[in-house]
Amino acid sequence: MGDSPSTVPAVVIHAPVIPPRVRHETIFAVFEALPAGHTALLVNDHDPKPLIYQLESEQPGVFAIEYVERGPERFAIHVTRKA
Repeated sequence: MGDSPSTVPAVVIHAPVIPPRVRHETIFAVFEALPAGHTALLVNDHDPKPLIYQLESEQPGVFAIEYVERGPERFAIHVTRKA
């Protein structure tokens, strides 16, 4: 009940079910739609480091990234749009 918007994911993205040819595009569209202070939970079957690097390169300082789970079979990160 006392959770702030940044601690409760506004959306969950299960990356393995998104077709590879549109995966990054789809994930970035979700991140773009996040209101300030809100979080998306990205769940993947491998470490999403390349996606994180791309996000930080294209939009430095806009999002905070926090690992929630680090494999070996499942990886999950919170991506929060900073206020």
